[in-house]
Amino acid sequence: MPGREGRGPHAILLSPPRGHLRILVTGSSGLIGSEAVRHFSGRGHQVFGIDNNMRRTFFGADGDTTWVLEALKSQVPGFVHRHDDIRDRSAVLAALAEVRPDVVIHCAAQPSHDLAARMPFEDFDTNAVGTLNLLEATRRHAPEAVFVFMSTNKVYGDAPNRIPLRELPTRWEYDDPAYKAGIAEAFPIDQSLHSLFGASKVAADVLCQEYGRYFGLRTGIFRGGCLTGVNHSGAELHGFLSYFFKAAAQRRTYTIHGYLGKQVRDQIHSHDVVRAFEAFVESPRPGEVYNLGGGKANSVSILETIDRVGQLLGTRVQTVYSDTARTGDHIVYYSDLSKLHAHYPGWRIERSLDDIFEEFARATREAVAS
Repeated sequence: MPGREGRGPHAILLSPPRGHLRILVTGSSGLIGSEAVRHFSGRGHQVFGIDNNMRRTFFGADGDTTWVLEALKSQVPGFVHRHDDIRDRSAVLAALAEVRPDVVIHCAAQPSHDLAARMPFEDFDTNAVGTLNLLEATRRHAPEAVFVFMSTNKVYGDAPNRIPLRELPTRWEYDDPAYKAGIAEAFPIDQSLHSLFGASKVAADVLCQEYGRYFGLRTGIFRGGCLTGVNHSGAELHGFLSYFFKAAAQRRTYTIHGYLGKQVRDQIHSHDVVRAFEAFVESPRPGEVYNLGGGKANSVSILETIDRVGQLLGTRVQTVYSDTARTGDHIVYYSDLSKLHAHYPGWRIERSLDDIFEEFARATREAVAS
């Protein structure tokens, strides 16, 4: 049973925050964070961002988000940027005490499987400890705030790979009718291989659930599929479509890691991700978990991506194949969106797979022309 500070079961829907909101976004120069900054500022809210460009530390020049930050500073009225590190507990507590937000959108993360194995302390301190710092700072200084957490489908580990598959000419596909719509939130998250990244995100995911269920903090956990959009600073180890188009434009060689290039991911545009956040902010359900991806309709394999990009850009990406798959990687993953649709029937995918590829192609042509 919860202690005296606990608020018990989380099924009660709480009234949403009203009017002009103070919104704090972590990872505000990243793909989802920057989309949230623009979206909520456009709605007339005051937006504060926390981002110290750790993506450059993680991924080098490809991951540098300085260009995104400069665009936000020049294009988003009233945007306030803080160069805080979410691993720094004192800094996080001070930020929440100063801003006292109505909404926290937590997107900051170390997002790479492979990198986590090389820097486990940095990975865990960023993903798990940083999330705990933000949750506790919110509970102390903004206890009525809505707290949105950008989690990941990697919390399911490699357990989806146990689902029977059938091989098609360009992709693998689930061969079990129970998963016709994809992976739902009831899918188990333990007793599987996660990678250290997946494990640190499990810790953060469960912490966010617990702060909702135990303390009544208005937390919402969104387990993202393949998040994408042209504001992604894609790198080889993270940011599949963004990096793929970058490789095509710069004539880099792209390495396919295992599964014959037929591995499948569901792609969801940052615009649709943030609209799901907004739906939750308007009608929060403390401690709830939602799978958030493009679903089967927006799924694509690497082989299919090579073909699509070649048709759009008129050039075929050079590839090499490695038999070694990435540790903990999914063969097929797409999100069952049934729960999200049931709780928030006004939300739906607005950016189709064609829309996403065409947007990347336009941006790539413009970058090459400049």
